Amino acid sequence: MAVLDQLTSQQAIDLENKYGAHNYHPLPVVLAKGEGVYVWDVEGNRYYDFLSAYSAVNQGHCHPKIVGAMVNQAQTLTLTSRAFYNDVLGKYEKFACEFFGFDKLLPMNTGAEAVETALKLCRKWAYEVKGIEENEAEIIVCKNNFHGRTTTIISFSNDPVARKHFGPYTKGFIKIDYDNLEALETELKNNSNIAGFLVEPIQGEAGVFVPQEGYLTKARALCEKYNVLFIADEVQTGIARTGKILAVDHENVKPDILILGKALSGGAYPVSAVLANDNVMNVIQPGNHGSTFGGNPVAAAVAIAALEVVRDENLAENAETLGQLFRSELNKYIETTDLVHLVRGKGLLNAIVINDDEESETAWNICMALRDNGLLAKPTHGNIIRFAPPLVMNEEQLLDCVSIIVKTLKQFEK
Repeated sequence: MAVLDQLTSQQAIDLENKYGAHNYHPLPVVLAKGEGVYVWDVEGNRYYDFLSAYSAVNQGHCHPKIVGAMVNQAQTLTLTSRAFYNDVLGKYEKFACEFFGFDKLLPMNTGAEAVETALKLCRKWAYEVKGIEENEAEIIVCKNNFHGRTTTIISFSNDPVARKHFGPYTKGFIKIDYDNLEALETELKNNSNIAGFLVEPIQGEAGVFVPQEGYLTKARALCEKYNVLFIADEVQTGIARTGKILAVDHENVKPDILILGKALSGGAYPVSAVLANDNVMNVIQPGNHGSTFGGNPVAAAVAIAALEVVRDENLAENAETLGQLFRSELNKYIETTDLVHLVRGKGLLNAIVINDDEESETAWNICMALRDNGLLAKPTHGNIIRFAPPLVMNEEQLLDCVSIIVKTLKQFEK
């Protein structure tokens, strides 16, 4: 460890490039420490974190309550598998079910695992409750979605980079345009084999695309009308990120199946979950689905602490207030420039659209300059930069970050 502690940034990058699979293209900064809204690189330079590990670190880096719960449980009991009961899982399941308003929780580890779980749950419900003929169930998804990169999930992605050379693809999915109620009803009306509609309340990876007001409410109503499960993927938008505990809460929509991950652990440990009421979840029986690590004692303890932090520190309310301030301040700048088309988002999940095509490197170069000015963000879809700081940020810090962003953008004005 002494040798590793002395690595320079370039040495750390070189090690990853030589020994690690090249499945990511990170911004060239090597982080060694995090606290609250800040991260430090190996040379000791401090940055505002404006990505929050893709909204996993909503509660801030190394939150003492979450880390404390993790350490305490890790020193007591880490793993039993689900062959036996443990004394923490039931407490977590009760806490989370009451927190989100569902009857039951199925614990998993990663967001993609939770999505796969929801798909299986939906299909089993379709055959055993709705009465669809075996192997005929179909699930509607939206174009430009991001639900993970497992074989099944990329089968209904339209991202060529995620899909190419990974076929054959899993059948049983119908892709429609996002934010298009007419397309949704057309499929529901003309296909009695539809089991569910899987949707992100805000499409994060697509560039923080926010649907029209009322879209979720009306989509939920259509699902009820045609006896189809409404499945909300809130892995990125949930746990206070958008200014409500869940993004669907902005329209008071209750999903039939709720998918959570990322900030469910505050970024301290892999924890994900699928929640549903008994009429759906009870189709799962022993042997149907599982995970050795899903529901382990450390995960359960961490998730309870992470949700308590969200509740006790009013992170949803803070995200709502600071999000409005962020967009308001950036719009003042956007009115003066042709460099940025717009800023969009909800709460502290936002993005700016650069006035350039997706193949350009402008957004990447802006993120490099932001790094040099003390703020870390990452492009998505070429000309879009996502901004998602930890929700523990205060107003003074947010305004400081706006100043950094505006100053940096001005460097790229023609």
